[in-house]
Amino acid sequence: MDDWEALEASVGSPKGEKVKEKMSMKLYVGNLSFDTTSSDLQTLFAQAGTVENVSLIEDRETGRSRGFGFVEMQTKEEGAAAVAQFNGKEVGGRALKVNEAKPRENRTQRYVGSSY
Repeated sequence: MDDWEALEASVGSPKGEKVKEKMSMKLYVGNLSFDTTSSDLQTLFAQAGTVENVSLIEDRETGRSRGFGFVEMQTKEEGAAAVAQFNGKEVGGRALKVNEAKPRENRTQRYVGSSY
């Protein structure tokens, strides 16, 4: 459980209701073939359990896959099974890299031009 989830669980919701603890696991999937689709990932990871969400990361300019994505499995157990089953597995001629996704870090804004 990350720090934010722990805080939500300890504080509760504004109405005093308990916040339902999220039991899913988000996985990073890297070294994907550029031909891989979200549907391909959905089908592949369904072999390890219930897939809640698939997000294939694409280039903003071209719309082409950037070679990585995220798969959210329903439970931590299914997520761990998917890591064990698919990390290093060859798909589309490439060995997948699969592990638990790290929380996204805040990125600083980059400004181009003068500061008038």
